[in-house]
Amino acid sequence: MSPTRFTPRRRALVLSVLALPLSRFSAAAAGKPQVDVWKSPTCGCCKEWVAHLQANGFEVRTFETGNAQARRHFGVPMALASCHTARIEGYVIEGHVPAREIQRLLNEKPDALGLAVPGMPIGSPGMDGPEYNGRRDPYDVLLLAKDGATAVFQSYR
Repeated sequence: MSPTRFTPRRRALVLSVLALPLSRFSAAAAGKPQVDVWKSPTCGCCKEWVAHLQANGFEVRTFETGNAQARRHFGVPMALASCHTARIEGYVIEGHVPAREIQRLLNEKPDALGLAVPGMPIGSPGMDGPEYNGRRDPYDVLLLAKDGATAVFQSYR
């Protein structure tokens, strides 16, 4: 290709495409929603939650840097905190939110910040391993409004 055909605009377009993460192409090609997860590298329940998302059709990219900074950056109140924070299609996901509710969120597209399962309720995805002997505590998945208000999105009893 001659240099005259490679205009500054075309060069900028090519460079911007090359700068995109390859994982976005593989996720898009596979038709899987891309979830970015911030978690501690040593947290076993976070790894189990990531495996739950993957088993339910999500492409997951993890950042092993913890989630306190991500939680603050995305505006999740500390009262809703858990051990990992995620982002998908502009929504924040805090804690052990079931994949089913994330899929519902993406289908319904409410005007909200995202979803949260505060704390680490036993029986929620990632907190449901054999070490819990089948125990399932009741918990709510909360819809987090942009103003910080919450409403029950789904109850698990």
